[in-house]
Amino acid sequence: MASSDIQVKELEKCASGQAFELILSPRSKESVPDFPPSPQRRRTFPWRKIQKKLEAAEERRKSREVEVLRQLAEKLEHARDVLQKAIEENNNFSKVAEEKLTHKMETNKENREKDKHVAKAQILHPSICLWLRMPLGIVVWVVVEERGLKMEPRLPAIDY
Repeated sequence: MASSDIQVKELEKCASGQAFELILSPRSKESVPDFPPSPQRRRTFPWRKIQKKLEAAEERRKSREVEVLRQLAEKLEHARDVLQKAIEENNNFSKVAEEKLTHKMETNKENREKDKHVAKAQILHPSICLWLRMPLGIVVWVVVEERGLKMEPRLPAIDY
């Protein structure tokens, strides 16, 4: 700015200091600034950095997808193992229950056959069949056969 563009007007003068008013004239089109404005830099866009970031994001997405698929596969495998174990336990339970039932039925059949044999013996030879009471509430049939004495332990059907 040239000195002709500024007007100075003194307002007050006192013991503490002075006051001035500066009046600037409007800017003219003819006046040229003393220094040129700084040229605007052309900013290059960082395509390579953006491309690297996009590739890194894609790799993270793929690795996360692989991790999620791995976890799902583990859960599926665990579910299969649990189901297989449940099926095996059910089959084992069924086999054990069937074996117990078969054994119980065989025992009942044997006891029925013995009871039939004792009943026949009682009918045919009433004097040779005896009930013997043993300690702990065990009742024993004593059947005297031609070959000797035969004892068959039985649990009492009725508490005497």
